[in-house]
Amino acid sequence: MKHSLTITLILVGIFFLSQIVGLSIINQYVAEKVVNETTGEVINVTYSELPLNLERPEVEESQSYLFILAAVLIGTALVLLLIKFRGFRLWKLWFFFAVSLCLTIAFAAFIQAFIALGLAVVVALLKIYRPSVIIHNVSEIFVYGGLAAIFVPIMNLFAIVLLLLLISVYDMIAVWKSKHMVKMAKFQTESKVFAGLSIPYKIPKKVKKPGKGMKKEMIKSAILGGGDVGFPLLFAGVLMKSFGFLKVLVVPVVVTIGLFLLLYFAKKDRFYPAMPFITAACFVGYGVLLLI
Repeated sequence: MKHSLTITLILVGIFFLSQIVGLSIINQYVAEKVVNETTGEVINVTYSELPLNLERPEVEESQSYLFILAAVLIGTALVLLLIKFRGFRLWKLWFFFAVSLCLTIAFAAFIQAFIALGLAVVVALLKIYRPSVIIHNVSEIFVYGGLAAIFVPIMNLFAIVLLLLLISVYDMIAVWKSKHMVKMAKFQTESKVFAGLSIPYKIPKKVKKPGKGMKKEMIKSAILGGGDVGFPLLFAGVLMKSFGFLKVLVVPVVVTIGLFLLLYFAKKDRFYPAMPFITAACFVGYGVLLLI
């Protein structure tokens, strides 16, 4: 087992909550839904605009996976450059703007846009300068919903399936072959600004500044990368276009079970690419969805 049962259940529980909250945020952006009265099938979904005049990328639904994949690869290259030159400040600045953007979109699904912006900026600053387990993980629950509200409307089933497959292959290469995903995770942990879920094995205690002969205590954490949270949410969000909010909830349930099984059978102190397993669970969840 990769982590203790308690830590595993907390991590998996927050993952599941992020999926439900994310789907709720996407659902709030649905402006109009056309449903076949006979079959109950959703024929067409129209989404409302993003807050503060933000615009979604103008790409064809069937080709949207190329845009997102390119963004992932370019982002990875930039992070690797930051790692090489120890660019902690630039990483924190990038993180601040990304979190502020996603949280603004997420919060604006429920409250007025400018209030959402102010709240998002405050939370993003707290994540960087006054980090805590609660602030970090609660905000992460909303971040991916904001991100999904950008991309779900411009994707179809073909695009998200292809994206999951390509990202899964990339994840295996990045963890098992090039190992740059491991470097990125360690860099983010060292910078104390991590894009993803992070559950410490114990709550850090405030201690005096280490003096001569004293050692700073290093606390191990169970982590789950942002992509491992965001991509299955995109998949469920795209399926929600056809099946509706309540019915599609079976997908995050199945994916959460799949994630738990991965963490349960994984070996301690080893890195695993989560996306291949999460992708498989997504497809199983889709199969279950078709049967109900």
